[in-house]
Amino acid sequence: MDEALSQAATAIQEADAVVALTGAGVSTASGIPDFRSEDGLWQKHDPQSFHFSRFHADPEGFWRDRLSMFEDIYAGGDIAPNDAHVALAALEAAGHLDTLITQNIDGLHREAGSEDLIELHGTGAAVACMDCGERADAAPTWEEVKAGNVPPRCALCDGIVKPAVVLFGESMPEVAMSRAHSLATSCDVFLVAGSSLSVEPAASLPRIAARNGATTIYVNLADTGFDADYTFDADVTDVLPRLVSAVRKP
Repeated sequence: MDEALSQAATAIQEADAVVALTGAGVSTASGIPDFRSEDGLWQKHDPQSFHFSRFHADPEGFWRDRLSMFEDIYAGGDIAPNDAHVALAALEAAGHLDTLITQNIDGLHREAGSEDLIELHGTGAAVACMDCGERADAAPTWEEVKAGNVPPRCALCDGIVKPAVVLFGESMPEVAMSRAHSLATSCDVFLVAGSSLSVEPAASLPRIAARNGATTIYVNLADTGFDADYTFDADVTDVLPRLVSAVRKP
């Protein structure tokens, strides 16, 4: 691994533009359960309960089910950024990562210090009013829902609020997807960490990068068959800090 890691680090050092994509495998290392594994959240919760049409038809039931899943996610206590989050933020701070694209909604990348961040599926750290569009911190909303005040309402216009995430049945955010596609097309290095590359449209991004001549680096515990230039079937919290340390060496 050491030689491949060194070569991948050199590719990042020499690149004019580096883009990263992260998935659930970065969050699970912080204690957040994933959705699709044998022990994932979809084994306990029905995905259709969180469909956009269900939110419109039954916002009270939607929020009660959302609270149940929220409590399962945070059952282990406080969730904090792990070494993978910190490493990617450090790579950006060192000038070797232009943009981080994430499929995760937990907000841990931003908490770790990542600044140029594209959250493809939105963020669970905020809520948005369906009437006036006002966004607000999600923490007070969760307290309302725990107290039985469902559906929660906007402090400005009394409209019903929803999590600021992309629900099943909702379109992906056009601006975020357009920028992500443009970055994949033009970057020199595309780094994937903790993603199975099984969920579109994010799964296509590293393939777009590869077709346009980018060097691809893939870090994930399970080999999913993506043919990257450098593949590390290992823990992201181990590989990413080592990769960043190698990049930062003179």
